[in-house]
Parts: sequence; structure tokens; C-alpha cells
Amino acid sequence: MLFSQLNLSEPILRAVKEEGYTTPTPVQAQAIPHILKGRDMLAGAQTGTGKTAGFTLPILELLSQQNHPKGVHRLRVLILTPTRELAAQVGESVQTYGKYLPFKSTVIFGGVGINPQIKTLRHGVDILVATPGRLLDHVSQKTVDLSHVDILVLDEADRMLDMGFIRDIRRVIALLPSKRQNLLFSATYSDEIKKLCESILRNPAIVEVAKRNTSSELVNQRVILVDCRRKSVLLGELISKHKWTQVLVFTRTKHHANKLSEYLQKIGISSAAIHGNKSQGARTKALADFKAGSVKILVATDIAARGLDIDQLPHVVNFELPNIAEDYVHRIGRTGRAGNAGEAISLVCVDEYEYLRGIEKLINRKLERETIEGFEVDPSIKAEPILQGRGGSGGGSSRQKTTHRPKPSGVSSREGAPRNNDRRSKDKR
Repeated sequence: MLFSQLNLSEPILRAVKEEGYTTPTPVQAQAIPHILKGRDMLAGAQTGTGKTAGFTLPILELLSQQNHPKGVHRLRVLILTPTRELAAQVGESVQTYGKYLPFKSTVIFGGVGINPQIKTLRHGVDILVATPGRLLDHVSQKTVDLSHVDILVLDEADRMLDMGFIRDIRRVIALLPSKRQNLLFSATYSDEIKKLCESILRNPAIVEVAKRNTSSELVNQRVILVDCRRKSVLLGELISKHKWTQVLVFTRTKHHANKLSEYLQKIGISSAAIHGNKSQGARTKALADFKAGSVKILVATDIAARGLDIDQLPHVVNFELPNIAEDYVHRIGRTGRAGNAGEAISLVCVDEYEYLRGIEKLINRKLERETIEGFEVDPSIKAEPILQGRGGSGGGSSRQKTTHRPKPSGVSSREGAPRNNDRRSKDKR
């Protein structure tokens, strides 16, 4: 199938062609016809499948088919995303594919000044991409009018729920016209997602291009067993030995992201950290430098990296396994995108064996363990709990240690993993 067979108008097809695309991805080929028919839709698709264009293109087509007074811009499409970075990328997609159409769009999220956003909204927009928290800020200030919204998109709905946005989402939905088209995209499914679907979707079309909660078949997944205190040194060795030039590395906490990035810089490997405590400008620069190749290693927390679109990213490293198994699928979905092969390496210490078993249960696959010569696991080291919550950001184990261990180089996984800490700031990701 070609894009020209999907009933898209000439201005949209011209923009698609200029981006170098002629053949839609599976999710695009399945989703676009349903959306053009005005149906609600639930799409289960991993990242890297082209889902953003899968809803952007038909939405632009639907808008172009409507009769609206020339020069009048009413908000008719609302796209909600969990993070600033994803909002910016969706906004870019709207601009790219809609450049030959007369519609206005904008992106609003937290972490930046609200006044320029207010000014843009006052001039009118047809399409608004927003994070929930900042959208509700505008609602409270009466600077956005949601009464004419025809299409609602919840992009990466699973992540929005995981970040605690469910109340915000329901508040937004309550402000929208009851008659509208709803499109929900989610890489994983949970009971919360099912409840949300039941509450807002009406006889939805179901599009699923990958098995639920499974990892990409294009990603070579490796597990390297290593002691917690030696992870940083091993990562440096792997990067140097294999001459890796672009690697996205995941840590559980912002503190660990900073420490690991600093360690890599210290041993001569260009690196930057991206997380919720960084300003939006710093995050944008770090991502731009990483894409441009001036920074080899981007160290990120789960929330900050959600939705990052990096073409042909060859390597993802789980420096620390996520304590939520579904996040593993999201993480490794950064590589192996759009038909390109990728590699995902997890550095796993004894503390994380339970997390590893949970991941394997989720993806229904046993991951082979390996060790690297010179970094063999010390069998005398026993597993210690990884702290969750407020106290775990820098304090080590939750039990008394009875033996002294050498101070780690770089970052130690024993410093804890307060996922709940990372949830508090929502749009500050």
C-alpha cells in the first residue's frame, strides 16, 4: 500500500513525499482509514511504529474537509501527551505534515513561561498539543476554549496514567463537548487503561500492530550480570571497546543520571543527563547535541525519555532495571525503530534479579544471562532491597549493612530507586 491510496489530499501527500515517505507503516495503514471514517479508536502500538503520523495525517485531512470561515481559528483538535519532549515532537509532526494547509497549531507545556502561550492562544489555533497540567493552568485562567473540540487524542495514555494524570485527564474530558471523536494510543495495557477506554471510547476500532506488552523483535536483548558497584566502570569499558557513538542510558533516578553522566565525562566520554530537574532549555540542548552527535551518551530517567524520537538509535542500556516491568518495553522501544535493528543491554546486579524476573514474565521470554571477563559477579554479595519512595534517593539499602564494601566508581544501584519521587512533578519531567 502507498500513502496515495489512503484518501489523503494533495497538500498532505506533498508534505509526506517531501519527508521521503511513500509507504505507510502498519499502524498508519490500519489507523488512517478508521480515523478518516470518524470512528473512535484504541491503538496498541510500540514506540517507533510511526503512530504519531498515524493520527496526525488523518486529523489534518478531516480538518481540511470541514467548512470554516477563512481566517477564523477555533480549537478543534486537542492532543494530550505525558511529557514536554513528546508534546514538542507531536507539534513538529503537525507542523511538518500540515505546512501546505491553512491551519494553526501550537504546543503548550510546563517549565516555560505561560504568557507567550497565552498570547498565541488568544490569536486562535486549530490544533493544540498539550501536557495535562499546563492545559489545566490555561483552563483556570480562561485562556483556552475547549468547547469546540471535535477530536481528542490521548497519546501514550499508559504513561499519562502511570504519571498520575488520570484525574487531570478526567477533568479535561469533562470540559469537552460530549460529541467528539476519541483516539487513544497506548504501548501497554493495564486495568486503568481498560477503565479509561470504557469510559470515553464509543464502539472503537481496535488497531494493534504488536502483541500486547511485548518487546520489539528487531531489538537484540542482552543481560550482563555485574556487581552493583562495578556497573559504571563496565559501561565505560563497553562504550570504549565497541566504539559506541550513540547510546541512550536509563537510570531510575535523577541523582543517578547526574552521577553517571559526570563519571562518563570524567573518563573522557562525552555525556549529558536529561531529567525533571533540568530546565527545558537544558533538556532541549542535551537532546539536540545527542542527535547531532556532539554528545555520545544521553543518560535519562524514564519520564524524561518517554517519547524521544531518535532516528536509527543503535544502542539502549538499562544501567538500572526499571521497577515497573512495562517500562522495560518502553525503554528498549527507543531502538529497533521503523524497521531498523537495535541492541538493548541491561546491566543487572543481584539486587535487581526480582525486577528481571518480572520483565521476563511480562514479555514471556527468558533473557540469556552473560558475564564479561574481568567483571564476574562476586557470589558473596547478597541482594539488598532497593528503596522505593521518599527515602531512597541517596541512602543505600533499607537494612543495616554488616559488611564494608569498597566505595563504588560512578554510580551504585544500591542508592535506591524512588519511582514515586519521580511522579510528583508531573509536567516538570
